[in-house]
Amino acid sequence: MLGFLRRTWGAVRRPSVHYSLGFLTMGGFVMGVVFWGGFNTALELTNTETFCTGCHEMRDNVFVELQPTIHYTNRSGVRATCPDCHVPHEWTNKIARKMQASKEVWGKIFGTINTREKFLEKRLELAQHEWARLEANDSLECRNCHSAESMDITRQSTRAAEAHERFLFTGEKTCISCHKGIAHQLPDLGQASLMAAPEAVAELSGYLDQ
Repeated sequence: MLGFLRRTWGAVRRPSVHYSLGFLTMGGFVMGVVFWGGFNTALELTNTETFCTGCHEMRDNVFVELQPTIHYTNRSGVRATCPDCHVPHEWTNKIARKMQASKEVWGKIFGTINTREKFLEKRLELAQHEWARLEANDSLECRNCHSAESMDITRQSTRAAEAHERFLFTGEKTCISCHKGIAHQLPDLGQASLMAAPEAVAELSGYLDQ
């Protein structure tokens, strides 16, 4: 018995290579699970409407504009929240979007749009960044809810059906090409000449005039 206790104590004080590797492997696995769980929990907490509207810049500007629209209140009772439209659902794209959005923390710290006046001055630039992102990913977030394959154009107006057949189904344009301002007010296009190519301004103006 005494010999067994001595061997056990010796193993604890001077563990063998096998024991050390085992403890390291198990410890690494446990820490990995804890880290991964914590990371995903934090990720989902930052992916809610409550989080997005936690700062007054969003709550008092774009969120107020969203509320009267059909994306917020409609006969079906299905609401599109901030992350539904601005964060991809697929994990890899979601992480990329979160990394991109981390730059917005600096805007919060330095008060880039902390007043209504500052927000309106930056509005066109902010909108153009989001339009460009949606153009680049073929309106991925829109397509999470709106599927061209399941779209019944026979129940649409003649103008909408023709536009979808001509542009959407052929891939010539994507959702955001025509649906700018669908959930938020459009910026003052009078500023556009300073911040966008003339042809882009003309295209957007054409959509608004239809």
